[in-house]
Amino acid sequence: MPMTRISLLKGKPPAYLQALSDSLDRALVEAFEVPPNDRFQLIHQHEANELIFDRHYMGGPRSDDFTVFAISAGRPRSDATRAAFFRRLVELLAEAPGMRPEDVMVSITTSESNEWSLGGGNAGILAPPGAPR
Repeated sequence: MPMTRISLLKGKPPAYLQALSDSLDRALVEAFEVPPNDRFQLIHQHEANELIFDRHYMGGPRSDDFTVFAISAGRPRSDATRAAFFRRLVELLAEAPGMRPEDVMVSITTSESNEWSLGGGNAGILAPPGAPR
């Protein structure tokens, strides 16, 4: 059950933010072994002086559309799965909302299921029978 913090500069309309959310969710389901209806996202819009990034680090150039996807996932995924997810995410973001791949940064951290509480003060992730863990 990943949770994603999406950080970008202020000023995008609601339709753009919805497209970010939808493209991320679709990429997670299609390429990161996440079941449908497992969407937990926090969108943070920052003033220009609150989102600091190098516009030319490792390629670029990055524009004002630069967006960071910080994903907290439960179990680790294989290198191949992560690579497929990165590719699929930038493909979908190019379609909607129309982002350039150079403007997409992704960071994935993993944790044990007992480090999560999904409500009720209960520790651990309880996956439905047959769901990937």
